[in-house]
Amino acid sequence: MLKSLKTYNLIFLRLLLILSGIEFSLYLHKIKFVFAPVFGFLIVLFLLIELYFYVKSLIMVYDKTISSIIQNDFTSDFSRYQSNKNDLFKLYAILKSKQNEQVSRDIIYTSILNNIETGIIILRKEDNEWNVFLMNDYFSKHFDVPKVSKWKLLKSQLPSLCEVIEEQDFQEIKTSLEIRVNERNAQTFVMQTSRTEICELDYFIVLLDSIQNVVEKKEKEAWVNLMKVISHELLNSITPIRSISQNLQELVEQDSISSDDLEDIKEGVGTMLRRSDLLQKFVEGYRKLAMLPSPKKEKIELGKLIENCFQVMNPLFKNKQIKVLNTISFNHLLLVDHQQIEQVLINLLTNSMHALEDREDKQITIAAEVKENRVFIKITDNGNGIDPEIENKIFLPFFTTRKEGAGIGLTLSKSIIEAHGGYLDFRNHEDKTTFVICLIEE
Repeated sequence: MLKSLKTYNLIFLRLLLILSGIEFSLYLHKIKFVFAPVFGFLIVLFLLIELYFYVKSLIMVYDKTISSIIQNDFTSDFSRYQSNKNDLFKLYAILKSKQNEQVSRDIIYTSILNNIETGIIILRKEDNEWNVFLMNDYFSKHFDVPKVSKWKLLKSQLPSLCEVIEEQDFQEIKTSLEIRVNERNAQTFVMQTSRTEICELDYFIVLLDSIQNVVEKKEKEAWVNLMKVISHELLNSITPIRSISQNLQELVEQDSISSDDLEDIKEGVGTMLRRSDLLQKFVEGYRKLAMLPSPKKEKIELGKLIENCFQVMNPLFKNKQIKVLNTISFNHLLLVDHQQIEQVLINLLTNSMHALEDREDKQITIAAEVKENRVFIKITDNGNGIDPEIENKIFLPFFTTRKEGAGIGLTLSKSIIEAHGGYLDFRNHEDKTTFVICLIEE
């Protein structure tokens, strides 16, 4: 235990002094000195007592250090002993540093969990009983539950949640359930659980997301983005119209109007008409989105649907020198509003055509497959792909990257497909963009 050379030297020096004192006292006794031997033995006694307390203090320090390590208590300060270069104090310092790092990480992780708008509760199994290991602030506040540590206490507060978990025997599940907090209306939550074992300790993690909150958040984000686009478009038209109106007002208030002023008036009125037409076009696009009629479904062959679209788009493809590959080798009956679905296909083909403007080898591929009562229609172009920065905006109303674009094609297409019970999505892969139409067969 005592590996320090300095400690060995100090103890050895004390023992050497004690032995020297004893030898010196015996020598004095032999030569008949009366009081000197007594004085020598007193010095030896003092040295023995001092050695006892020195060794005792060392042992107490080591015992305290070992006890602190065993109890995982690193509040004591042994920095003054580290100069001895003793391995035990080095170990304590290393473990204390690791403990501080772990505490810092725990504080950061807990802070992150407490700021997540998802109910999180972690259970730990101890002696065949589950106890609450962690409950984040959102869970506690949203369900009005104190941060209890016992499963029984949590069950008394939220029986609907705990009973579902017990019925599944604390196994991994993903389901939805209704939870009523106090006397408030019941809310629907998506519950996802997972179970893991770490260092022979069994943990059970429960995540709860309010469907209502998720929907409200998405709706709010959609409205904010929509209002930004609408405000931008309106200001783009209203600002120049107002400016031109002020100039025209100043011109007509003059006593006489010159030929130059008349030309300015004509030019200003023409600009106002053009901006008004753009504003009218914008409003009509919004009305088209807001007043989309319900689909009138009829059976139509997939091949016929694609052929109708080609009849419209082929002249444009030839003019733009775009090669179109139709890889659909089977026929299939679809129950859809063929006019609306044709409009979606034309919109997607038009987008692909514009994406190929800067390419020399222009190619569009159309494919389809049927899987598990779902029909997938895929339109792929070898353009430059969709910029990652705008991937989450391309379906927003009136968002467009083209100067002449209205920004309603993809939004309208998505609304039509969703009205049919399907979905519209896209994928970027190796400078290729694929739009996927999924229609669910009834």
